[in-house]
Amino acid sequence: MERMTEQEKKAVSGRATNPNSPEFMKFISAGWAVEKVELPKRLEVADYAAKRRNTVAAAFPGKLIVIEAGGTKVRSNDTEYRYRAHTAFAHLTGWGAATVPDSVLVIDSRAHAHHSQLFFRPTAGRETEEFFTNTMIGEFWVGPRPGLDSVEALLGLETRNLADLDELISNLPDDLVIRLNNKELLQFVDELRLIKDDYEIEQMRGAVEASVNGFNDVLRALPWAMAHERGERVVESAFFARARMDGNDLGYETIAASGAHACILHWIQNDGPVRQGDLLLLDAGVELESLYTADVTRTIPVTGHFNPTQRKVYEAVLEAADAAFAIAKPGVLFRHLHEAAMEVIAKKMIEWGFIDITLEEALAGDRQLHRRWMVHGTSHHLGMDVHDCDNARREMYREGELRVGMVFTIEPGLYFQPDDLRVPEEFRGIGVRIEDDVLVTENGVENLTAALPRHPDDVEAWIASAS
Repeated sequence: MERMTEQEKKAVSGRATNPNSPEFMKFISAGWAVEKVELPKRLEVADYAAKRRNTVAAAFPGKLIVIEAGGTKVRSNDTEYRYRAHTAFAHLTGWGAATVPDSVLVIDSRAHAHHSQLFFRPTAGRETEEFFTNTMIGEFWVGPRPGLDSVEALLGLETRNLADLDELISNLPDDLVIRLNNKELLQFVDELRLIKDDYEIEQMRGAVEASVNGFNDVLRALPWAMAHERGERVVESAFFARARMDGNDLGYETIAASGAHACILHWIQNDGPVRQGDLLLLDAGVELESLYTADVTRTIPVTGHFNPTQRKVYEAVLEAADAAFAIAKPGVLFRHLHEAAMEVIAKKMIEWGFIDITLEEALAGDRQLHRRWMVHGTSHHLGMDVHDCDNARREMYREGELRVGMVFTIEPGLYFQPDDLRVPEEFRGIGVRIEDDVLVTENGVENLTAALPRHPDDVEAWIASAS
């Protein structure tokens, strides 16, 4: 057997319960139809991924750059979470959701023309005992995987058996080999994703389209949600079904927050009821097979109409979002989007009498009293990770300029906790967030999520049409 991970050793540790006599091995290894293997068509992403690898090689000349996909993660005993490769690996190979666990990309920039190789473990063949005993690589357990030749054709990338990797790097000096634990490399591969290429933009559009379908599914499920004691789970499940049908998975755990739960920014327990008169804050996104994800939030009145206070809060959040949209264009600093939205939020808190200071005082320095009701940021980059490029340097991200091809969110909100004595009682328990995904263009930004209504009148009409 090739070298095994600890999980693989565990996977075969109980195999004594399986027959392993020479007679059985001969019987189970024979009598199978000859597989006809046709090499797959080269993926569209292959050429884009090759350009990305060339960029990395040029930035780290004379190095052997090792990018690991990572292994599976145990959920409960011998049950693993659904596998997802490391983002940098997926970005630089284009393999996406089909990646075999523990695969490794090696970019060799020591020569004038760099050379890349992909190392992975093929499925255990029928001639091996692991074929039926190893739950990690046996075809009986995990199904057939593509062979080395198939993956090479798919990705346009030379492939080798993972067992050969040690031979390649074991005798090299430490300063020649760099991995993702190298801060400079990690920063670089994250910053490489700040500006999306044409393929990535196409994938983002697809993730948004699938997510829009998921939101429409949720609206159709609202009557069922209101009839169930854990209606938030009904909402969550409706969106999840769409994520699995149209994509690979959820891009992140769905926030299906009804009523006062909407004031909990990362409410993912989703076990509460959906009641008449509630606002439902749904923050959800579909991840495609390519691992690109949308990230969208809409806040909707479940019975179809905002009450006056709910509408007042909603319109304030919408005004803040529109302020960020209004200034978003190439050359504007990323942080200015947040500042534009926060100026609106501060004005509203002063107008409503929730803080008794001037606007200049509210926005000055670290005082920021209005942030009691919006503690999160207004925008983050989006792509393969829902919070993409987070290892980028501050001057490239928060203090960086918007550039054509960037994709990010605009998502202000207001959250009035049910026990907040600084606001009138009618505001307590109201949470509103409006989140859109935008693409920077030559003249401004394109709202990729524009198919989902934003104006309160349009939201009410949307609910009516769904029901």
